[in-house]
Amino acid sequence: MNLLYACILYALGHTLNWFAMHCQFVWPWWKGRIILSALAFGVLGVLCFVYGTTHAYKAMGELWGPRFLGFAMSFFIFPVLTWHFMNESMFTLKTMLCVVLSVSILCIQIFWR
Repeated sequence: MNLLYACILYALGHTLNWFAMHCQFVWPWWKGRIILSALAFGVLGVLCFVYGTTHAYKAMGELWGPRFLGFAMSFFIFPVLTWHFMNESMFTLKTMLCVVLSVSILCIQIFWR
């Protein structure tokens, strides 16, 4: 259960931080309001990462596992949000190879005991 909670919190954290960094490119109103976007999205995103790491550490018993889990989760969230809001395809060779590598990293961390 801890691993599931960690994945959900990491996904939410990456989503919030995507908006903190990129909403300035999506909606004109956010352009130039970098501190506001960092406060509005970033603080909650960091809290998701902190609690996600707590759950991942409980499930894996080490800090390297949560680090790679967070990294791998970012490659699920970033391409989808970037495609949806910026119309940048995630179906390029480079991006798909990165997704495959992220899944591989995630599987190694979860299943290699």
